[in-house]
Amino acid sequence: MAQAKEMDGKDKSNHKVAIACVFFVVGMIGMSYAAVPLYEIFCRVTGFGGTTQIADVAPQDVLDREVTVRFDANVNNKLPVDFKAETKKIKLKIGAVEEVNYLMTNLTNVPVGATASFNVSPPSAGAYFNKLECFCFTEQVLKGNETQTMPVIFFIDPEYVNDPDTKDVGTITLSYTFFPDEIDEEELASLKDDKQNKVE
Repeated sequence: MAQAKEMDGKDKSNHKVAIACVFFVVGMIGMSYAAVPLYEIFCRVTGFGGTTQIADVAPQDVLDREVTVRFDANVNNKLPVDFKAETKKIKLKIGAVEEVNYLMTNLTNVPVGATASFNVSPPSAGAYFNKLECFCFTEQVLKGNETQTMPVIFFIDPEYVNDPDTKDVGTITLSYTFFPDEIDEEELASLKDDKQNKVE
């Protein structure tokens, strides 16, 4: 009898441990999903890791000092596209608004989906690199053999010259990397319908 009670107690204890482990694992998974958007918000606010800022309006002051901005383009090896900057580098005055284009071409006969991440180097410049328009973190869908022009409109915040970490930096690199992205079923169906209509 005592042995049965002891076994029953061990079973209950094991059951509690198992439940606790399940909750722990579920909690850790939830934290990992929450960490990504929280980290992204942190980076956008602070410019940490070369994350650029998003702006609604251009600055009123344009300084005489110029910086060189280089444009880098990269593609994940699983994505069958050609991706490049139309212009490799430019010189612009700090505070002036500039527009450059990136070009992406689908190298296959079927639609492909892609999403770009980005960073700025040196990382300290990220807090002052402001984009008024950008294609990053937005799904791009290209039809077979299609080429898309993707503009980036940006400026360097005049406060750049007052930061000890950036005031002597004369060259900034804006780098994008495209990764494969699954195309939404409705959009894929729409692309197929569009192709069929053209054939007819």
